[in-house]
Amino acid sequence: MTTTAAARRNWTGPALLSYGFRPFFLVSGLWAAFAMVYWILLQTGHAPLPIAFAPTGWHVHAFVFGYLSAVIAGFLLTAVPNWTGRLPVMGWPLAGLVGLWILGRGAVMIGASWPALGVALADLALPVALVGFLAREIISGRNWRNLPVLGLVAMFAMANALFHHQAATGPAQDGVGLRLGLGAVLMLIALVGGRIVPSFTRNWLAKRHAARLPVAFNRADGAVMVLTGAALLAFVVAPFNTFTAVVCLLAGAANFWRLSRWQGLQTWSEPLVWVLHAAYAMLALGFLTVGAAALDLLPHSGARHVWLAGAIGLMTLAVMTRASLGHAGLPLTANRAVAAVYLALIAAICARFLAGLWPAEMWLLHLAGAFWVAAFGGFSAVFWPILTRPKANAKAVSRAHPS
Repeated sequence: MTTTAAARRNWTGPALLSYGFRPFFLVSGLWAAFAMVYWILLQTGHAPLPIAFAPTGWHVHAFVFGYLSAVIAGFLLTAVPNWTGRLPVMGWPLAGLVGLWILGRGAVMIGASWPALGVALADLALPVALVGFLAREIISGRNWRNLPVLGLVAMFAMANALFHHQAATGPAQDGVGLRLGLGAVLMLIALVGGRIVPSFTRNWLAKRHAARLPVAFNRADGAVMVLTGAALLAFVVAPFNTFTAVVCLLAGAANFWRLSRWQGLQTWSEPLVWVLHAAYAMLALGFLTVGAAALDLLPHSGARHVWLAGAIGLMTLAVMTRASLGHAGLPLTANRAVAAVYLALIAAICARFLAGLWPAEMWLLHLAGAFWVAAFGGFSAVFWPILTRPKANAKAVSRAHPS
């Protein structure tokens, strides 16, 4: 019987198609940088391509559904075979999935004169395929523990469909479709991030014989997850309601408390670990800023960008860098270039939040965009050779990086 590892060892095609994370993380980084540059062009009145949505609608869709669909695909196609022990998607079937993602991006970029249904079907091809893949793997592998992941990915796909429907009938950039997609992804971060942040931190601290290790998942974490889900549901249904403000503020405080139990303060010497804590902190901080915005204490755009650029942008960048290094057989440590990528994105998050506070200071928006492009352009440049070359030989890596 062929195993997951054997299937990958037997692959003789391009290294780029040997793992789900390789092509999807590469196009994620390239798209994130390109989409920001194109958004800046749109803001200056230049529209060289007939995009399918209004400019602001295109902007939010490009990042929430365009960028994230590729990141989620890369993560799931890599992680699910490890969860279930079943064969991975690789080779030309993997290339076909990447082609579906490209089809969706192309339809939204040039689909202004297309039927709205045609644009939607092209864009939804990959999310629907991912839901089918995940459902098949979970059911076949009896991996019932990850049913919540399936539910959230399906919700994300439905949110994208709803966004297309709203865009066809009016503005969609602040509609329920966008909020549902945002809520699904943030819940994924709370769920999956709640597993990997303490787990990776524990492994790193244990190797250094630390006296204090992250607290294991318990009922208190479960209670925080319930509160998080309730807050996100309230945000999706009634984002400006006082009840939403209160439950979001409570969820923010609860998630900060949860994060405090994971010993992040001991990890400052390794950017590959502390960036996970910083990203989860953005999730918690986003609840506080969105709650404050619902009480008219902060502008809504700046408040939500703590989630959009902060929790989502930084967590996905952290996961992509770590997974790329680990699965490529390289040491799990961040060099100066990788650390600079993290710092550039954190600078973009800060600048975008400040731009919400002082909307007249347009230079802050430009600064945020420049740092964003530097972060994801830098990721693409640094990780291009890692993602496109065969896995490093473990013995050679050990000799080059002795412990």
